[in-house]
Amino acid sequence: MSGISNPAAATAVPGKRSKLSRNQITGFWAAWTGWTLDGMDSFIYALVLSPALTELLPKSGMDGSPANVGLVGSILFALFLVGWGLAFIWGPIADRFGRTRVLAASVVVYAVFTGAAALSQNVWQLGLFRLLAGIGIGGEWALAGTYVAEAWPEDRRKMGAGYLQTGYYTGFFLAAALNFTVGAHFGWRAMFLCGLAPVLLSLYIVFKVKEPEKWAKNATAALVKASSPLAQIFNAQYRRRTIVNAALLTVAIIGLWAGAVYEPSAIISLAKKEGMDTAAAVRTASLGTGLLSIGTILGCLLAPFLAERVGRRKTLAFFFIGMAVCIWLSFGWAFYLPNGLVPFIAVLFFLGFFGGNFAIFSLWLPEQYGTVVRATAFAFATSFGRLIGAGVNFLLGNAIHGYGSLGIPVATTALAFLLGLLIIPFAMETKGLRLPD
Repeated sequence: MSGISNPAAATAVPGKRSKLSRNQITGFWAAWTGWTLDGMDSFIYALVLSPALTELLPKSGMDGSPANVGLVGSILFALFLVGWGLAFIWGPIADRFGRTRVLAASVVVYAVFTGAAALSQNVWQLGLFRLLAGIGIGGEWALAGTYVAEAWPEDRRKMGAGYLQTGYYTGFFLAAALNFTVGAHFGWRAMFLCGLAPVLLSLYIVFKVKEPEKWAKNATAALVKASSPLAQIFNAQYRRRTIVNAALLTVAIIGLWAGAVYEPSAIISLAKKEGMDTAAAVRTASLGTGLLSIGTILGCLLAPFLAERVGRRKTLAFFFIGMAVCIWLSFGWAFYLPNGLVPFIAVLFFLGFFGGNFAIFSLWLPEQYGTVVRATAFAFATSFGRLIGAGVNFLLGNAIHGYGSLGIPVATTALAFLLGLLIIPFAMETKGLRLPD
């Protein structure tokens, strides 16, 4: 019931593409919008990092120098990732109480505490609000990905995962647009206030989106299980794939987030070096983020197509190689050129494209677990990587502070993807298999 016991019997049967029901369409757009606003909220911090800490550090009794902004920014981002890591709690709750209601709850949490960050009077308050917002933001991916996998028909769920993942990076684009307009005119506090908008979405999800039939059918089975879902994903059947999935997500999170979080600061630094004032540099960072987002959206749409043709493992390897090359080219090469702004922004498009590797996990993780533990497994794999990522970002902040530049320290995160290439062969290949009950 909870796994793939007969791969031959689980092979998908070719046929006419299924038509989506009204509830499947409504549910998808609710999940996509939640994931979009999640991406917007999470990336707001990267965009306002420099101006927010420049104001708050002196109020906290600290030096507001660029080096200190980089160090404290890394520490606060590490706290944010700890919040993401704690988001594994949403998985067991969703396996017990349903996908849609728990999805709505996670949206409320990240929206309220993102908005509250606008009230911060020192870095300690900002850090606390980002920690709490991270708990909500961290649950969205697992819950939305699980919902789409279970709600959409078998012949459409793979592309559904790709479509869903575009939402997060559309959120990046939305955050960049807000920074270009709201942020540039009204400052960083107004940006955080924009993060309150998802509260309205949570109400829509509660009243309009029904639970997937697959979960409803298996809910009773989940209640009678002797062990918790968290214990089950480490039983003999699932242990290896859970460990491997968590390791692969750790690689993806370390590499992509280091590049994405420091990308605006890098562009602002390069723009100022070429003579731009602060307002123009902020707008340039917004444009660079928009280009990164467009590239990632294209990568998310291509990932399911490649995964269906060459397999999940080979596709992930392709994206990991691309990420390693682009992180090194952007932060290790272009960042140090005498006139590196244009080359840096140009590489960002490809860095974004290969960042679409997350779409592979959106379709791959649900395929490896039964319904009664699917959300728990998804949430654990993504949350574990964020906890490790928190530690790496703390070390990265110290490296940037010690090195005196963010380029080379960020560029070294490319090595994580080389390690990921060694882990991929141990992963479970699910190409051609149906979603298990």
